[in-house]
Amino acid sequence: MAKTTTVNGVSEYMGKTVKVGNKVIGHGLPCFVIAEIGINHNGCVKIAKKLIDIAVSAGCDAVKFQKRTVDFVYTPEELAMPRSNPFGETNGDLKRGLELKFEDYEEIDEYCMKKGIMWFASCWDKNSVDFIEYFNPPCYKIASATLTNDDLLRHTVSKGKPLLISTGMSTMQEIDHALKVIDSENIVLYHCTSTYPTDPNESNLLAIQSFINKYDYPVGYSGHERGLTPTILSVALGACSIERHITLDRTMWGSDHAASLEPTGLFRLTRDVRAIPVLFGDGQKVVYNSEKPIIKKLRQVYSEASLQV
Repeated sequence: MAKTTTVNGVSEYMGKTVKVGNKVIGHGLPCFVIAEIGINHNGCVKIAKKLIDIAVSAGCDAVKFQKRTVDFVYTPEELAMPRSNPFGETNGDLKRGLELKFEDYEEIDEYCMKKGIMWFASCWDKNSVDFIEYFNPPCYKIASATLTNDDLLRHTVSKGKPLLISTGMSTMQEIDHALKVIDSENIVLYHCTSTYPTDPNESNLLAIQSFINKYDYPVGYSGHERGLTPTILSVALGACSIERHITLDRTMWGSDHAASLEPTGLFRLTRDVRAIPVLFGDGQKVVYNSEKPIIKKLRQVYSEASLQV
């Protein structure tokens, strides 16, 4: 059960913290902001670099990619399905075209180091975990789709890195089972709804508080909605980390672009999220010095209490 303490009259959640690279994720700490590039690079490392630049400019803490071993994750039948795309005429052409090569990740690794931003990936199979482990990422992301893959969970946690776990399309029982399989303290648990874009009626942001009350882990939010409001509200409700897809242009070809943030949206999101702790204040109602000249100018009736201000 989550524990709370009172600081300056305000009830604050106290729980575990998780260190990711040079950052610490936890309730009461600065929000850890992840810009998910995912597959929005469209198989092009130049686009990936542009997206990294956007994340850095917006003040994000990390960028995230997706990694799959296509011939392992998908069946031959799925790969053979007709699907016209920029890389060919089958679903396999598309999936392979969207996968960055080893030398691309070498370039990305060097570029992120130069720009001073962390990067990591959600890995959809064990071979992909081993592939990404070569670059010594600060953590791994468990995608919602892989939450029920016990073998993958065990293999990923065996690398000794923190796990950031998305919980889209999952029941509480499935989440509890995954946490038991992982058996680690280094976990950040993300509320998520796995539709792109997410219908506002299915955002269910109060699940964040349910997670905080039930689990002794830092809780975050991975959003796929249009706009900024749900993600900003998630932080106000207690999310200590957020993740949003980013894109150069929402009209670009690809399945995830429409539910992604363009550069201006990402800048506004990080700006507003960083402002939330300041906006909350300490909960004590006072008259600020900046208000005192206004009292003299506008206050119509002076009570005995007013004379003591």
